Amino acid sequence: MSPSTSSSVAAWPPNKRPSQRMKLRNGTFIVPRTGERSRQEFSLCTPANPTTNTQEEYQSLRSAETNKEIFNIICHNIKVAALLSWAWLQTDEGHGVLKCTLAYMLGSMGTFFPPFSNFLGNRDGKHITATLTVYFHPARSFGNMLEAVVIAIAAIIYAVLVSLLSMAIAILFRTQVGIPAAAHAVILIVCIGFGLGFVGWVKQKLNNPLVNVGTTLCSIAIISIITKEEAVHGGYFDDDKIVQVLKMLVIGISFTTAVNVLVWNVSARRVLRRSVIEGATSLGDKVSSITDGFLSGAEDGSWSPEYSRASARYKSAYTKMNTVLREAKFEHYFLGREAIYALDKRLVRSVEGLSQAIGGLRSSLENQFTLLREVPSPSDNQEVASPTSSNLSPIMNRSVSAFFETSVSGLSVIDESGESEEERLMNARNKSDSALDRNVVFHSPADIFAVFIELLGPSIKSLAHTLSEMLREPAFGQDPNADITVNEQLRDSLRDALNLYNTTRADSLQELYRVIELGRARSKEIQADIEEVAAACGHFSFSLQAVAEETDAYLDVLEDLKYTTEGSKRSWSWLHVWEYIPLFRGSKKSPSDPERENLISKEPVRRLRKSQVPKGIPTTMVRRRDTFSWDAAPQSSKLKRSFSETVLKVSRFLVREDILFGLKVGIGALLWAMLAFIPSTRPIYQTWRGEWGLLSFMIVTGMTTGAANTTGTARFKGTLVGAACAIAAWTLSQGNAIALIFLGGIVALCNFYWILAIKNAPLGRIALLAYNVSTLYAYSISQSVDDDDDDEGGSNPLIFDIAFHRVVSVTLGILWGVIVCRVLWPISGRRKFKEGLSVLYLQMGLIWKRGPLTVSLNSNNALDYMREGEQAALQRYAFKLESLRSSSKSEFELRGPFPDQAYARILRSTKHILDGFYAMRLITSKRSNLSDGERALLEFTNSERVRLCERICHVFQVLASCIMLEYPLTDAIPTVENNKDRLLSKIHQFRKEHMGAELAGDRPVVSVEEKDYALLYAYTLVTLQVAAELNKVKLEVEGLFGVLHEESLLLE
Repeated sequence: MSPSTSSSVAAWPPNKRPSQRMKLRNGTFIVPRTGERSRQEFSLCTPANPTTNTQEEYQSLRSAETNKEIFNIICHNIKVAALLSWAWLQTDEGHGVLKCTLAYMLGSMGTFFPPFSNFLGNRDGKHITATLTVYFHPARSFGNMLEAVVIAIAAIIYAVLVSLLSMAIAILFRTQVGIPAAAHAVILIVCIGFGLGFVGWVKQKLNNPLVNVGTTLCSIAIISIITKEEAVHGGYFDDDKIVQVLKMLVIGISFTTAVNVLVWNVSARRVLRRSVIEGATSLGDKVSSITDGFLSGAEDGSWSPEYSRASARYKSAYTKMNTVLREAKFEHYFLGREAIYALDKRLVRSVEGLSQAIGGLRSSLENQFTLLREVPSPSDNQEVASPTSSNLSPIMNRSVSAFFETSVSGLSVIDESGESEEERLMNARNKSDSALDRNVVFHSPADIFAVFIELLGPSIKSLAHTLSEMLREPAFGQDPNADITVNEQLRDSLRDALNLYNTTRADSLQELYRVIELGRARSKEIQADIEEVAAACGHFSFSLQAVAEETDAYLDVLEDLKYTTEGSKRSWSWLHVWEYIPLFRGSKKSPSDPERENLISKEPVRRLRKSQVPKGIPTTMVRRRDTFSWDAAPQSSKLKRSFSETVLKVSRFLVREDILFGLKVGIGALLWAMLAFIPSTRPIYQTWRGEWGLLSFMIVTGMTTGAANTTGTARFKGTLVGAACAIAAWTLSQGNAIALIFLGGIVALCNFYWILAIKNAPLGRIALLAYNVSTLYAYSISQSVDDDDDDEGGSNPLIFDIAFHRVVSVTLGILWGVIVCRVLWPISGRRKFKEGLSVLYLQMGLIWKRGPLTVSLNSNNALDYMREGEQAALQRYAFKLESLRSSSKSEFELRGPFPDQAYARILRSTKHILDGFYAMRLITSKRSNLSDGERALLEFTNSERVRLCERICHVFQVLASCIMLEYPLTDAIPTVENNKDRLLSKIHQFRKEHMGAELAGDRPVVSVEEKDYALLYAYTLVTLQVAAELNKVKLEVEGLFGVLHEESLLLE
């Protein structure tokens, strides 16, 4: 609303009285299961889930007065703790911890159980079997376990190849050259530098948690063989260690896979479909809550506990769906059900699209609240009767009573009775004609909302009730993998409900605008305000229709999934590897689809790379920087330019961040591993277990200094915890195998609780690893393995020395990793975050400048607004910035700590802007062709829309520049308020001209229907939301970097 039409009044509101809005009648709704029409009483309130807490609670010792009471309370609390622990162990999370503990104890049998120990040979390092069960633990779905097995096998194969290469180099130099030092240098450069450098490059390139643990396993194998084996140093071939590593892989993976499959098996397919049910049910609850908030006008009700619970449930279900979708893919492919996976993926995407549509509905509700907060001016207050009392907003209360007492008798009230459709339409026209004789004055936005809800409220309530009940219908039975119980009647019921709603909505909106036009002449500002409120009403009605259409798409996928599950056969087509070879594909081409070629005229956006760090400054900008000086000097030598550009391209490739990271890891590992090959330092390396320091370096090294600091801190704490547990366990057990198995189970239980329940995987995993390399190693050398370990007690292990050596080695490795990340080509997370955020804002500004409706007008379709994959790329980029912000908090700079809270708010607004982009794309993509009325309206408002798009693009670019340069903003940043008012006034003028022609009996040149305004209304409201979020970002930037005023003196 413009400032000229709204101001705060201290005396508002007047006395209250009962509201007629509380008496909103029920309309005709469709019963989803049967398709019958009903007029029974119903409510949009979300059904409560009563959770009766029958568990006993802890009692405080402060209430005890005697020793007996103290003793009773202690016994009671112990009993309560035991009951709660037992109840937790029955949950999926508790099952996961128990499964991991069992797998760890089985893995430790490679050290404690003589048959397994003998099978692994007479060498140390047998604790790797237990380590495998930690890194590839069984508390995962079967599909995720399949992926883990593949990654573990690939990691060990690579490690074996690098180890064999190191032995081959040593043998070659010993037999042909006879210079061991040269062989060691080549091994360090090739096998350690490039070998481990490639491991680090893969780790950051794929950026996958399972790949991360796979690279750790690979590093353990490479380091333990190359830096410790005498065969590499002596120049001869010895495969004992390599064979032992392969055996440990087989045993460890076999144990963890067996536990995963046989003990409380978890199917990703089953979890996925249960998550879909949970997500759809929670979305149904959100539809009810949002619609109820719109109809009641009570802002507090829209944030009710029911809505918050529904949102939390959907967020949890959505996260679970996206997590297990990839895991379900492995299961489907393993079972030969590729076609089912494609439908499962469509099902998840349909739920996601439904959620986005409900987000648009929620956005239109917030528009209503924003407009209702606008208070009438004092001159209007004097003309208004006293408002009502209820839990509604004061403005809405006042509108309901004052407006309906004076003018509702002349309005067409849509009463969904049992009369025929023809009779109802005839009555609506008669009432509408009678409304033309009345002169209605609107004093506030709530007046317009009151008329709209009186006209269309029953139909909105009925459709929302039908949609929520459909979404709450369970789509799967007891076994979601096989039992698909979707009711085929649901889609027919949905179409009937939507037809009933569309008919009522068209009449109601048409009558609303006729009533608006009966008022006295207004200024352009007031016209824009009224048009904005009317647009909000229409936008909510069309948003609810979009929710219904997305629900129909969701039901369509369910039906396809049901039929495909019943009739499909196993194929395993992914095993047809020859189909991936171009030579065997043949020259047969798929038939072209001319319709698809017309719709998608631009190349899809390439998938965003999976690296942990966004690239920041794009390649196109860098290339322009590198060539603009040559372009400005065309008379320069072409040979000199060609040579310079070639050298610059090679240099740019070598200084790419992923290449530099691989080189950084390789150089750091080479310098550390060098201690194992220098004769004077090799004894120190062996005594202080330098291999664990090198492994710590590989784990700690991260793309940014903040990530290295975070990982290093967690690893240091975990090592101290693990060493302390190892000393305690060895001291209590005195080296007894059975006792160590039992104590190891307790340590594993606690650490897996830390990993799975508390969600601190780095600390819990490293603590258990430190316990392994101390306790299990001590037991191994007590069994007289073939290893030189006399410095740590030999057959009588000195557990304190063993633990101390490993703590020192790990600590030094952590420090070395932090130093290398800080000194050698450091990558600042703060700088990358700043660059990434600026580039994201530039990209969003350019996309919005295209003008989604301008593109639609020029190409007669809306699919060119955002290229295929562009929206997903923006969302992924924002997600990477969020993780980069988290790691930036751990970076130390002399300028002070990272302003995390301010940037968190900026990112929150950025995500809301991206939601607006998606909402606009969702709205425009539903129109493959524009109607004549839409085209006429867009052409009439073209110049105003172009100015609005350019203004928003300008704001995006200013904010991007300030964030990149860390410069203060000026106090003259343009706003979109005036441009918005011009556009709304232009819409009002267009509507008035066409409605005037209709009332005068003239036939307009172009027939314009009410639905033709929906596209432009949605665009206007989404634009205002984007502008509002940009204003929030502007305020945050001003708080960070300050504001330049005209008195500021900058020249020094």
